[in-house]
Amino acid sequence: MNQRRFLQLWSRLGATRQSAETFAQLSAAYGEPHRAYHTAEHIRDCLQQLDAAPSHDRERDLVETAIWFHDLVYHPGAPDNEARSAAAAGRMLADAGVSSEFVAEVGRLILLTRHLDPPADSRGRLLCDVDLSILGRAPAQFAEFERRIRAEYARVPEPEYRAGRAQVLQRFLDRRPLYVTSYFRDRYEAPARLNLQDALRRPAGA
Repeated sequence: MNQRRFLQLWSRLGATRQSAETFAQLSAAYGEPHRAYHTAEHIRDCLQQLDAAPSHDRERDLVETAIWFHDLVYHPGAPDNEARSAAAAGRMLADAGVSSEFVAEVGRLILLTRHLDPPADSRGRLLCDVDLSILGRAPAQFAEFERRIRAEYARVPEPEYRAGRAQVLQRFLDRRPLYVTSYFRDRYEAPARLNLQDALRRPAGA
């Protein structure tokens, strides 16, 4: 991960301490051996998507902070990954001297990455569209994403995994629109729908 970028963000937030320690904790978390998709590479990709999208400076720092922390805690299949990530982020940001208002908003944003419902606010929309942008990439990149998600659930038998994964993909396909910002909708809505439809049609083992 880009330590220089993180330290620049940390400075903009007014954080007064624990910059190196926090970055080390993030790096260790995203390097855990059970991760295949929810890694530092995913964070880098999300930051690249954020850089390309239009947003206000204050909004960008909030969303960028949420990106860095949103998968801090990740155990495949656990129902509380986002809640635990938000709680851990809150502790780390508060310990570094970041304002309580900012900390609370970052926690709220992280919880939105459960993707239960389309977010109603501009910050949440931007963050969720960034996080879901992988669904609209080129077919080969989407296939690699699916392969990595499967690797994270390697202990789950194939029939059980496919049934659960189909529910997730169908839920995204049923959203209209899938992307709620015009920037991401214009770029990824159509290819994402094709990728999701193809994944749902694919026979077992393909």
